[in-house]
This record gives sequence, C-alpha cells and structure tokens, in this order.
Amino acid sequence: MRALALFLALVLALSAAHKAHSSDRLSTATGRLAGVSGPLATVLMVMIGAIEAVAALCLVLPGGLFAGALIAALVWSAYGLALWRHRGATLDCGCDLVARPHRIGRPQILRPVVLALLALVLAMLPQQSPDPLAVDVMAAFGALALYLAALEIMAIPRPRWRTS
Repeated sequence: MRALALFLALVLALSAAHKAHSSDRLSTATGRLAGVSGPLATVLMVMIGAIEAVAALCLVLPGGLFAGALIAALVWSAYGLALWRHRGATLDCGCDLVARPHRIGRPQILRPVVLALLALVLAMLPQQSPDPLAVDVMAAFGALALYLAALEIMAIPRPRWRTS
C-alpha cells in the first residue's frame, strides 16, 4: 500500500504548498471555515499547512506511516466537518488551486471525508509493499492526476448530471 501512502503524501504536500503560495486567499478561506478572522485565521492556516507537511513527511519516512495516516485522517476529518457546517453556503473553501466560490454540497464535503477514510485504511494495512518503488510512485502520481481531474469536474458550475 506504499502507492496509497505516496498518493496521500502528495495530496498533503500539494495542500501545504498551496497554503504557502496563496496565503492571503487561503487565510480568508480558513477563517471563514473556522469562524475566525484577522491574524488568528492566518495563524490557523499556517498551523494546518505545517501539520499537513508533517503528515506528508511521516507518510514517506520509514516507521512514520501510522502516525502520518492518523494525522492526515484528523486534518481531513476536521476539514470535512467544517465544510459540513457550511453546507449550502456559497464561498471559496480553498479546495481548488484557483479561487472559485461555489455552493458547498455533497461533493465538497465528501472529498475530505473519503481522503480521511483512505488514510484510516492505510493506517490499518500492513506496511510492506511487494511492488518495486517505481511502480508505486507511478501509481501515486496517476492517482494524483485523477484526483486533480475530479476536482476540475467538481468545479463545473451547473452540470446536468449533478443534483447538488
């Protein structure tokens, strides 16, 4: 399950880097989701980014997989809960690489919940992988590409096939 660990580490690292790159926008989004404002929102955003970076690092270090998976599951669960509290509201939640205010619905809430569940599954699985590292790395990057594509599909404003 090394490929799953690498995929989750990539998602976490991308999220932490995104917070560092777009700190003004994501500070506002973090504050809105957490119900805080001003410098406290910025401090919270920096703390979450640091926690994501630590979790990503733990997921790739020998012996750190269990801790990294649990940290990731906690972060994504908190994010899912914050989105659930704002369901129905239209806002930029910071979950896209570009600013896109949209209505918070099931897809936005389920995304971090599914990631949290994957992290919990990873924490319970044996840590040995029979596949060569190159295969796991390719699988992780393939999963990341599919994940980013799914985010773009979720960003379509009013597709006929979506009910929420």
